[in-house]
Amino acid sequence: MELDYTIVYIGLGSNLGDRAGNLLMAVRGLMEASFVVTKLSPIYETDPVGLDTPGKFLNMVVEIRVANVSATQMMARLLRIEFLLGRGDKSVKKPRTVDLDILFFGDTVMSTDFLTVPHPRLHLRRFVLKPLSKLAPKFVHPILKRDVMDIFTNLDDPHAVKRWRPTPGRGKSSPTNS
Repeated sequence: MELDYTIVYIGLGSNLGDRAGNLLMAVRGLMEASFVVTKLSPIYETDPVGLDTPGKFLNMVVEIRVANVSATQMMARLLRIEFLLGRGDKSVKKPRTVDLDILFFGDTVMSTDFLTVPHPRLHLRRFVLKPLSKLAPKFVHPILKRDVMDIFTNLDDPHAVKRWRPTPGRGKSSPTNS
């Protein structure tokens, strides 16, 4: 018998320390938190949005399948992963080793003091929509009633989002277009 499950999209970002390593450890943390990771987007290098910090971000999106877990329970686990990976301050305006955000939790729509789903700013941010469009271009935003690709294609966000690829042997990275 198959269990009912929910498809969840999580945005991951890092701009401190070993950014790619932080993303990898966050994905590992998701798996250790008993989430079934089904897809990973490419990694993109982006300018900070809404932060006064010199460091660029690495961003990606992960698709997860969950059963018997609410959005609130999932967010609590994400906060624990962030804490374990060195993020002590969840302030919006600060640099971070890792940031994990629930973008979509199936077609759930909710807003509490603790969590808003879908993420309230995802439809405004190229650094979220570009990797999300690689995983779920036809996923329909439950409030906007538009699919991810349509939202991304019609986005008015001037921030650069470039595919990130590590430079072999030198420990540096180089962004590319794609």
